[in-house]
Amino acid sequence: MNETFFNEIRQGNLKEARSMLLKNPLLLDSKDQRGSTPLILATYYDEQDIVDLLLEQGAKVDIKDASGNTALMGVCFKGYTDIAKKLIENGANVNERNAMGSTCLIYSVTFNRPDIVKLLLENGADTTARDPRGNTALDHAKIQGVPELISILESKN
Repeated sequence: MNETFFNEIRQGNLKEARSMLLKNPLLLDSKDQRGSTPLILATYYDEQDIVDLLLEQGAKVDIKDASGNTALMGVCFKGYTDIAKKLIENGANVNERNAMGSTCLIYSVTFNRPDIVKLLLENGADTTARDPRGNTALDHAKIQGVPELISILESKN
């Protein structure tokens, strides 16, 4: 049943996902073979309606997948600003670290997501956090040579 539920999420089938979740509320905190929760999977596939459903049902926003990534980390990588806002509004920790020691801010800079960088900074992202190589988000912006991100980050330091 878990795999069917995860497939419905991947396919964006809100009606079926809702039905399955109502029949079996334990699906809310289940994990797939990669360690992703339904919320992580829905955010990764940009399934905003399913994200809303899962949040309404009380999905925990900071649960990590097998790589130590939260749903917010995934949307920082993918660039889904609207979902990032929803996750933050629902209590996502903007300064959480994954298994490699990276943060949401470092991810959003690494993948050149200026709107998400601004959103994270507005919500208390730590600009002094360093990845395992000792680089901050500003260091990553400079390494990549992205003037917009450098400017945004320098204005916060």
